Amino acid sequence: MELTGAVWHKSSKSSGNGGDCVEVADNLPDVIGVRDTKDRQGPGLIFAPSAWRAFVDGVAAGRRGNG
Repeated sequence: MELTGAVWHKSSKSSGNGGDCVEVADNLPDVIGVRDTKDRQGPGLIFAPSAWRAFVDGVAAGRRGNG
């Protein structure tokens, strides 16, 4: 899956001094793209919208994984 045409957004909570941030692209059909701001030309991750929504909901609820 190509992320060509992705429109990337960084969280408004991210600091403006570089930091460890991710960007999310939600404008592509049927996928959510995620990439590291320190390596924008590197590989990105692709999630189904339902999986991304479950992750975001879990973060908002303060859930942690089993690891």
